[in-house]
Amino acid sequence: MTSPLGEMIRKQRELASLTMRQLSTMAGISNPYLSQIETGVREPSKAVLRQIAISLGIDPDDLQPKEDGDVPDVRAAIDADDGLTAAQRRALKEVYSAMIAATEAKRKK
Repeated sequence: MTSPLGEMIRKQRELASLTMRQLSTMAGISNPYLSQIETGVREPSKAVLRQIAISLGIDPDDLQPKEDGDVPDVRAAIDADDGLTAAQRRALKEVYSAMIAATEAKRKK
């Protein structure tokens, strides 16, 4: 049982090359609690979500579930940014995809 929010936190943690223990310490929560958040067993409070986001170096609003319950999609955010050129959008999405692929390959080892 996983949740979109938990999955996003896990992916961001892995992209930051942090262990669950490291992130839980940084965020001031227990390791089992972070595990339960990532697996969707427990929903974090807004304060805990904020601490996790700050520890990951991302904007806390990026982890806030939207009204429909979905977490923001990185590629959609890139596409929606009017401050980027088409070439910049393409490059950002390629870098993001490469990072995701590297993380998946690392996980399979």
